[in-house]
Amino acid sequence: MNENNQTFDQDQTLQGPLHQQKKFTSLDDFLSDCQGVMRLRRLSLRTEESYLFYIRRFIKFHGKRPDVMGVSEVEQFLTFLAAEENVAASTQNVAFSALLFLYRHVLEQPLPPLIAAVRAKRQRRAPVVLSKQEVTLLLAHLPAPHDLMASLLYGSGLRLMELLRLRVKDVDFERGLLVVYQGKGDKDRHTLLPNSLREPLRLHLQETHLRWQQAQTIKKLPVYMPGALARKYPQAAFEWAWQWVFPASQSALDPRDGNEKRHHWREDTLQKAVKKATRGAEIHKNVSPHTLRHSFATHLLEDGYDIRTVQELLGHQDIRTTQIYTHVMNRPGLGVRSPLDN
Repeated sequence: MNENNQTFDQDQTLQGPLHQQKKFTSLDDFLSDCQGVMRLRRLSLRTEESYLFYIRRFIKFHGKRPDVMGVSEVEQFLTFLAAEENVAASTQNVAFSALLFLYRHVLEQPLPPLIAAVRAKRQRRAPVVLSKQEVTLLLAHLPAPHDLMASLLYGSGLRLMELLRLRVKDVDFERGLLVVYQGKGDKDRHTLLPNSLREPLRLHLQETHLRWQQAQTIKKLPVYMPGALARKYPQAAFEWAWQWVFPASQSALDPRDGNEKRHHWREDTLQKAVKKATRGAEIHKNVSPHTLRHSFATHLLEDGYDIRTVQELLGHQDIRTTQIYTHVMNRPGLGVRSPLDN
């Protein structure tokens, strides 16, 4: 097995309805076909990128066309990832999901649900959590609008991409809510908008609205619309309600259709700002934007809120995912006191 082997039996017809009567000429052509299927099935760009990466690696690892491979080759590849590369369980699961998609939806040769590969061990890690004082100190070292963004992560329990994908219409000032559309697992949910952030967020949107109006007079550009909404409501992409709450200063090409559109902030912009603020605040923990979400959940549980309420706010499908925060509370269990303190 040689992962650097990129050769294929060319001029042979791939199996499956997608490739009937189609000659396979290159790996890139095949991956382009895979991408087309992914877009038809409305996979997110992140999922698309991950799946294409592991499909490419799988094919190059064996040096064979995928239609002539099957369960044995899939098991060998997944075992290699776990045993030789020591990837995390979540990484191996992404690779497995990519191959399941390849055989089920592209080649239409579904794999059996049970694969006898060596599985990577899933490690249960306690999340990094800041104290309330550390959160306050961290926010004080963040410049605008990073401080507002980080405050929403902590005050509303948002994931970073959920924050960046917030649109103007998703903010309900009257009810004190944020609506998260197509969150993790393609699920929608409501979470709270802290009272202390209503006015700062309102002022931010007023300034953003003014800049957006000025930019539209120079060059009228749309914003990305999910699903088929761009075709169903072609003018909605130019309306203020659909604009990003935290828009990027420059437009970008949409990789889906190649058209220039208004984009939201990049992830690494806030990530770098949080790292710098952590050093400035002299907080000696491995802090990232996601740490603020962990802190949101832990502090709510410490304040006595029901774990199922916290689960709903976080958008966790399984209560066991939320229960991990009970292990990092200041007073885990039933208020147990150390014998040294007695």
